[in-house]
Amino acid sequence: MIYDTLRVTLDNDVAVIALNRPNVMNALNTQMRAELTAAVTDMGRQARVVVITGTGNAFCSGQDLGDGSNIAKLDMERTLRDEYEPMLHAINDCPVPTITALNGVAAGAGANLALAADVVIATKSAYFTQAFTKIGLMPDAGGTYFLPRLMGQAKAMGAALFAEKISADQADAWGMIFESVADDAFDSHWRARAAHLAAGPGVAYRNIKQAMGKTWHNTLEEQLSLEAKLQKECGNTRDFQEGILAFIEKRAPKFEGR
Repeated sequence: MIYDTLRVTLDNDVAVIALNRPNVMNALNTQMRAELTAAVTDMGRQARVVVITGTGNAFCSGQDLGDGSNIAKLDMERTLRDEYEPMLHAINDCPVPTITALNGVAAGAGANLALAADVVIATKSAYFTQAFTKIGLMPDAGGTYFLPRLMGQAKAMGAALFAEKISADQADAWGMIFESVADDAFDSHWRARAAHLAAGPGVAYRNIKQAMGKTWHNTLEEQLSLEAKLQKECGNTRDFQEGILAFIEKRAPKFEGR
């Protein structure tokens, strides 16, 4: 598929989807949302890990306020339901691990797009901002879902109300992201992380995603039962057999992802 707003590559089971509207800091318009939904869905079937990043100096500045429409008359509910929700579900429900390689600013809906991935790795010069209240709005695109779960209610409320910058180091310290990395090491670091996942036990990764996604809604008893069911699936894989054999032979395992 040919994309106008994205740059998509697939190499060694790693799919890299780069938001590619650098002239507007990779702001989200209708076309980009549709293309990102399609790309994540497609690459989730072909790759063993999907990385979302940005071109230029920004990750994503959020909703494109100059998208050719009168923003004051924008049907926000329809846009969120019909365009944002499918995009966020495609990322959250992707069957393989997803990584946000946060190369720069992530503002508004762009910040919450970044947080939809399983793992967020940010360059130290990057930052987040829930910029919504600056234009009289509240966080959307999953912000009120992701933020309290990642950083706790107190920090989430402050981030939403004050709309201040949250540096990559702050986000790391608050548990909002997985890690922040020095700018000069960022590109090689996230690529190494992605390669590690692409070479890993795919069924185990898929089941981790499923179990982690259910934990906020399950009782302890329900979660223990789910763990047992999913662990049985992992135990029936070739990767489990390879992992045991590699441990006995004192070598690195060679997982097939099944």
